[in-house]
Amino acid sequence: MRDKAVVNVGPEPLSFDEVVRVARHGAEVRLTDDAVAAMAAARTRVDELAESPTPAYGVSTGFGALATRHIDPSLRAQLQRSLVRSHAAGSGPEVETEVVRALMLLRLHTLATGHTGVRPKTAKVLQSLLNASITPVVHEYGSLGCSGDLAPLSHVALTIMGEGVVRDAAGDLVEAAEALKQAGVEPVELAAKEGLALINGTDGMLGMLILAMDDLGRLFRTADVAAAMSVEALLGTDRVFAADLQALRPHPGQAASAANLRALLRDSGIMESHRDGTCTRVQDAYSLRCAPQVAGAARDTLAHAAAVAARELASAVDNPVVLADGRVESNGNFHGAPVGYVLDFLAIAVADVASISERRTDRMLDVARSHGLPAFLADDPGVDSGHMIAQYTQAAIVSELKRLAVPASVDSIPSSAMQEDHVSMGWSAARKLRRSVDGLTRVLAVEILTAARALDLRAPHRPAPATGAVVAALRQAVAGPGPDRFLAPEIEAVTRLVADNAVVAAAESVTGALE
Repeated sequence: MRDKAVVNVGPEPLSFDEVVRVARHGAEVRLTDDAVAAMAAARTRVDELAESPTPAYGVSTGFGALATRHIDPSLRAQLQRSLVRSHAAGSGPEVETEVVRALMLLRLHTLATGHTGVRPKTAKVLQSLLNASITPVVHEYGSLGCSGDLAPLSHVALTIMGEGVVRDAAGDLVEAAEALKQAGVEPVELAAKEGLALINGTDGMLGMLILAMDDLGRLFRTADVAAAMSVEALLGTDRVFAADLQALRPHPGQAASAANLRALLRDSGIMESHRDGTCTRVQDAYSLRCAPQVAGAARDTLAHAAAVAARELASAVDNPVVLADGRVESNGNFHGAPVGYVLDFLAIAVADVASISERRTDRMLDVARSHGLPAFLADDPGVDSGHMIAQYTQAAIVSELKRLAVPASVDSIPSSAMQEDHVSMGWSAARKLRRSVDGLTRVLAVEILTAARALDLRAPHRPAPATGAVVAALRQAVAGPGPDRFLAPEIEAVTRLVADNAVVAAAESVTGALE
């Protein structure tokens, strides 16, 4: 059951789980008293600077390459409106609701640290938007990841002003002013520095990183389930996964993956059937034997990404920032390089986990390598094609994943009249990782669908209790071996089972929690 308990937003870091609960499951948020006090204290200092004749960037000057102009106090409200309106320049398809909600929550948290100078009343409008399930329309293109996710955050800031277009709680497109009115939320006229503080952060790329981490934790366990099923289907051995062998190379992810494989293959009747001394194979192919090395390396990459994301959650990303001693200082903390790098790194790991999965699938379909299975697992090879084209689909996705693994973070492009002459492209790295996660989900679904069919064809030998539980779960949605039938709906059905964690849950009903 989804936990919708209220998430408290204060100066202290949010947890990954809190971000996921708000973004994906609609949990409400509440600014803490400490957050309100911190914001009020910082605002006092910003107001002092706004009244000073000395120019202060973001308070009484223009922005970016226009920072040299001192703005008259009578024009500063217009300055904030102009900033947000001009920067809300996104284009292309709408970004997913869960991504926008994550972005909104993370910007609210930075405001709550008291380092941005935003008034509490402005932050409370952002809180109210989240709680009313009002989601600003944010577009695919517009962020270079420096100064943070400017265009996406500007579309959110536009909504706080009562302008632009949103999705309401029912998912309908509505003018922001009307949606706010219906929800009883008063828009605000932004004061000095508030426009800049609302749009100068890495919140979009960080939000997508945290959501991808939530997905990949599940998918890397699913990859172990798929590998175990394929090892059985191909009459492989589990001896290579022994703890003492794995300990010779003490990568933590590898140890976890191998432990999962041992648990999943325990008491396998199929495996016992070829341990009678008649099997002449010396060792299995790499795609079987090295499964924990690949899935384990992906886990370790995920752990590194989690460490970076945790540091980013503990950050206050804005420019300029209000420090505890009252100074307001310019900085470069909005640069998305730390997040962009790990987003790209994860895309590499995802591509490789999918690649080894596709290789295992191909082995099950090839009579020269499948050790007694019918060609393409077809009911009547020649008349039927079996899973031949399912592997084509896998191969097409894997090829796409290889292209998506090309890093975005090395592709800096200058902007703002060369003031912003090196950018992170972290938003682009995050967008392609989301596509990669979807691709891996589908690749694993095809392997599991194929391995389940192969395990059925090994009858009367029985799979391990854990892998057998997965086959049984699949058979609730997809029929067993037989003549060719419309295959696309079956792939989609198993894809949903993978995405909903039903595959892992079926295995864990036997093994207990997998690592």
